[in-house]
Amino acid sequence: MKRLLTIACFAALAIVANAQKFALIDMEYILKNIPAYERANEQLNQVSKKWQAEVEALNTEASTMYKNFQNEVVFLSQEQKKARQEAIMNKEKEASELKRKYFGPEGELFKKRQSLMSPIQDEIYNAVKEISELRGYSLVEDRSSSGIIYASPKIDISNEVLEKLGYSN
Repeated sequence: MKRLLTIACFAALAIVANAQKFALIDMEYILKNIPAYERANEQLNQVSKKWQAEVEALNTEASTMYKNFQNEVVFLSQEQKKARQEAIMNKEKEASELKRKYFGPEGELFKKRQSLMSPIQDEIYNAVKEISELRGYSLVEDRSSSGIIYASPKIDISNEVLEKLGYSN
């Protein structure tokens, strides 16, 4: 029995000795401290507002056309009614297509975000990878996107990542 207990203790020690090393980063904190990220975000916001204004202008135009149609419907012939209704529907369709073009899943905003953010994200990934390989981390978790309630500040390497990227705090 003592022998079995001794073997179990050595097995437990071996498991603890082979424990994986891990670290945390706070991606939000890192991104807030990278000026290029802030500039890219501002550029995306400006483009988004511009495109949203274009879509809203078309929707307003369609709405105005519809209101005018409602006010004049009693004075229009069947052909004129049909033509106006088609024009209104075409304007609404145009607004919808423009919105999809700009803001859809594969739209212009998505492509613009990818082109602006990918280089920054790649830089961060490479810095984290280098630090992980240097320090022997098997896992680096992002505390800002996970369900971590508490983590020791000792394992947070966010400032080290920023230093590696050339941004010191």
